[in-house]
Amino acid sequence: MPTIDPCAFLRRLPLFSDLGEDELRAVGAAATERHVDRGRTVIRRGDPCLGFHSILYGQVKLAFVSPQGQEKVIEILGPGKSFGEAVMFMDKPYFVTATALEDCLLLHVAKDAIFAELERSPAFARRMLAGMSRRLHGLVADVEAYTLHTGGQRVVDYLLKEAPPSGATVRLGVSKRLVASRLNITPEYFSRVLHDLVRRELVRVDGREIEILDAAALRAYEG
Repeated sequence: MPTIDPCAFLRRLPLFSDLGEDELRAVGAAATERHVDRGRTVIRRGDPCLGFHSILYGQVKLAFVSPQGQEKVIEILGPGKSFGEAVMFMDKPYFVTATALEDCLLLHVAKDAIFAELERSPAFARRMLAGMSRRLHGLVADVEAYTLHTGGQRVVDYLLKEAPPSGATVRLGVSKRLVASRLNITPEYFSRVLHDLVRRELVRVDGREIEILDAAALRAYEG
């Protein structure tokens, strides 16, 4: 496996972009790259949190399993995203399990280096707080959607959010089962909504590719 330059990667992340070379080298020296094969566990619920991970390539699923054995997907993260920051400050173990959905290259940054930089740089502390606030805002938006939106509206919101600016075709990067869990609906319900959208000629489905045919009408969907 090729090795990476931790400083070069960290410099591209908004959290570390304003650090000086000395500070960046100090954080980079505390970073360890991890190659995780598809299907392997990155962290388990209950593991101690010794730092946080950033994703260089691949996808990681954050989830927990109910006492009844049902999996609930919390987030699906791709390149440039990170996880574990908030738990570092709580001095508690991880409360979710992270699994590689693809072959992944991760960078683990030790929390001692992060704490040292927080002591030195108020600007760095503000950026880390902003990042955790964005994550919290996203989770609150999820709760709002689960509470106030129908399952069909959640599917539509997901498709419109995932549609690239340059086109109207959404390619599901993960299975429909995982997308359904992320939206807090069953895979069967997710399929029924897609079939209804196809019947109404709002989308066209070809495997994992979903072409949006009428974005305006899709936004008004209340199924």
